[in-house]
Amino acid sequence: MKGKTIKEINIGDKASFQKTISESDVYLFAGITGDQNPAHINEVYASQTRFQKRIVHGILTSGLISAALGMQLPGPGTIYLEQTLKFTAPTQIGDTVEAIVEVSEIVAEKNIIKLQTTCVNQDGVVLLQGMATVMPPK
Repeated sequence: MKGKTIKEINIGDKASFQKTISESDVYLFAGITGDQNPAHINEVYASQTRFQKRIVHGILTSGLISAALGMQLPGPGTIYLEQTLKFTAPTQIGDTVEAIVEVSEIVAEKNIIKLQTTCVNQDGVVLLQGMATVMPPK
């Protein structure tokens, strides 16, 4: 399985990946990363925060961008070089998150593409936005 090469990619090309975030996903992510922030794993603590309930790790949400890049556009063989992120709303446990990537710049001589990256929930609320820089497969 191989992703698209730079010659097969155009500005404006889009792809997405969608996943419903479960409570298990949050606990597994906390265990894997060591990020046991009570805002994510302790309902009593989280009820006293501005969000009034547990929220999903922002980086777990942004990880769905990696799936869109690595499996869709450009796809398998893609090398992730850089990612900027601005978190705009919390992801809730049970949200269905869609990670959307859109090609905004192609630097053919360096085999690099830049993509706008956005994650939205099932209600269309923007959870995060940013820019990814990747090398598509040759």
